[in-house]
Amino acid sequence: MTRVEFIFNVPDKLAKTVDLCEKAVAKNRQIMVFAPDANATMQLQQLLWHGSTQAVATSFLPSALAADLHAHLSPIVLNTTGEHLIQDDVLINLQLEYPPFFSRFRYLVEMVGLTEEDKAQARARFRFYRDRGYTIKTTDLADTPAINTTP
Repeated sequence: MTRVEFIFNVPDKLAKTVDLCEKAVAKNRQIMVFAPDANATMQLQQLLWHGSTQAVATSFLPSALAADLHAHLSPIVLNTTGEHLIQDDVLINLQLEYPPFFSRFRYLVEMVGLTEEDKAQARARFRFYRDRGYTIKTTDLADTPAINTTP
């Protein structure tokens, strides 16, 4: 069964995604990021290319768009449509709706920002998973000055 984790009060979802991707790649995990739109995907790809603030200046996190011919070779796949699902390890959801294909993944991370709209949508997703019997881990960044969340 898919392990589900909600990370609440994320001030910058893209930066947090890069942080999670960096930790997951270091553990040889495969990640799919379900991004809300093409603009967010391109911003995220730029951030991944430059690596995290903790990485050395020459490091980067390889990523590919889901429809790319060689996406299956990348540890991080960026997707906005839910098509071209080429792995089933870690899914990071940045969209406001639950991903209809989430149950094929081993681990699902739901990012929740600071806006009321984002929080309301997250509550609906939380109920959706809970009502279907998924155990949900929660992490609130507002309560945790330094977090060590690792897929």
